[in-house]
Amino acid sequence: MAPSTVFMEPDNLLTPKEKNKLRKPVVEKMRRDRINSSIEQLKLLLEKEFQRHQPNSKLEKADILEMTVSYLKQQSQLQMKRSFQKSSHFDFREGYSRCLQEAFHFLSLHKVRTETQTKLLSHFQK
Repeated sequence: MAPSTVFMEPDNLLTPKEKNKLRKPVVEKMRRDRINSSIEQLKLLLEKEFQRHQPNSKLEKADILEMTVSYLKQQSQLQMKRSFQKSSHFDFREGYSRCLQEAFHFLSLHKVRTETQTKLLSHFQK
């Protein structure tokens, strides 16, 4: 059998439609490769989480994506809860501090220092 030669037309002889037709499969393969690579990275990053939910099972790409979304939602809720707790603690401290300032201001307006005022001031300073 004689070797066959394929005549390649130079790029300038191809119409834009023909160029797109030739380029489309290559671009599509690159896109699929990027998607698969990202899914594999997610699988590696969240491997322990996946093992906890579905040990000994082969995960499909859809499973990996669903579990990743679920994990990220869970982490987001935890972060919001922590932020709310920190905010509440900060609000309490700020309110307490302001209350102390007002109490000191009120007590300092009265020139006569009673035993109760003195005890109260020393208690606040602790």
